[in-house]
Amino acid sequence: MRTINEIIIHCSATPEHRNIKAATIDKWHRDRGWRCIGYHYVIDLDGTVETGRPLADEGAHTTGHNKNSIGICYVGGCDVTGKKAKDTRTFEQEQALYKLCCELIAKFPNAKLSGHNQWAKKECPSFNVPEWAKFRCLPYDSTIKRV
Repeated sequence: MRTINEIIIHCSATPEHRNIKAATIDKWHRDRGWRCIGYHYVIDLDGTVETGRPLADEGAHTTGHNKNSIGICYVGGCDVTGKKAKDTRTFEQEQALYKLCCELIAKFPNAKLSGHNQWAKKECPSFNVPEWAKFRCLPYDSTIKRV
């Protein structure tokens, strides 16, 4: 198994209320020439956690940070027009994300949480992961700076 020191949260950058599945994201990523979906998990609008890329495999979700990280993507992240970033997590998604992060941190106790926007000039995941993690009493890396 890979050494995991970070869990990076993403959004699918799709309009709120538009439910897509991991299979759709997998197709998008394959269309870009990737071998399969870049995320390890996708959280649907109803809170269902779908498995993407196997945990044993390096992800393809955050340039320069894939080797030792796990990528989680929640469906949504844009307003209804699909043009403006917005935290669109449903209650079910937020609960599933919390539970999944707790399970992963129990399995990888040295892992810290971060948002994609802490490593890339993007608004993804459309919410402040360190603040969310602090509120939820989850470990996060306060030294990470947005680039």
